[in-house]
Amino acid sequence: MVMQEVFEKLQSLQEVLSRKFEVQNEIADIPKVLATKTELLNRMKKTFVDKSQEHRAKTQFVEELRKKAIEAEAAREKFESQMDQIQTQREYEALDKEIKDSGEREQDLRRDLQKEEQLLGEMKVGLEKEEAMIRKQEEEVQKEQAKIKEALHDREKQLKSLEKKEKSITPGLDEEILFKFERIIRSKLGLGIVPIDHGVCNGCHMILTVQFVNEVRKGEGIMFCPYCSRILFYQEESEGELEPEEVSEEAVEESEEIEYDEEAEDSEEVEE
Repeated sequence: MVMQEVFEKLQSLQEVLSRKFEVQNEIADIPKVLATKTELLNRMKKTFVDKSQEHRAKTQFVEELRKKAIEAEAAREKFESQMDQIQTQREYEALDKEIKDSGEREQDLRRDLQKEEQLLGEMKVGLEKEEAMIRKQEEEVQKEQAKIKEALHDREKQLKSLEKKEKSITPGLDEEILFKFERIIRSKLGLGIVPIDHGVCNGCHMILTVQFVNEVRKGEGIMFCPYCSRILFYQEESEGELEPEEVSEEAVEESEEIEYDEEAEDSEEVEE
């Protein structure tokens, strides 16, 4: 197989491999969206469980307060019922104090009970909202699972088609070159073979030596860019364009700098 045919095969293979690797990356990335939503759902469920436990603890605390308030009320009423049996001033004062103390305790308990019942109600509303959000998130996860299944089926179909094309191109190509070529395409954004353009690698845009360019131009074997490792082939310049050995921007800049320095030296000699 002549080198021109090899280069043409590699260029065709480059398109196939580039898309193949893109599809493989898509297949790997598609489930990540589901993983993110599933992780969010799991966090929401954990938070809901924790808050549900807090709600149960608060409910128990409110029940205990309600029980204590009822007991305080019963104690006050009991002391009040004993007023008719009082015979001395001393007994009256002692019972009156018991009534006031039990009354204050009852009021404090009922204030606390009212406050805690309000908090309990807010917690219940919050739990109901979170439960609704969890149901919505579960629906999204189910929809995402269906989308992923369809997308993966489509990508796998594309992948099989690309692999079939790849097999139709690779016969006759050196296996070691193919191995290197695939690695280059994976690491070089889909470009594994590029032309030399005016003495410059069209992949990494580094200037190549004239000797190296001439070796590539001969087309006697596979040549790799010494800077980016891509496979290089020579592309004839259009008519009227300068060959790389005739001129380069760096050479022009260096020439201008030299002329400027010589003019400066001549000026200094005249002044002296």
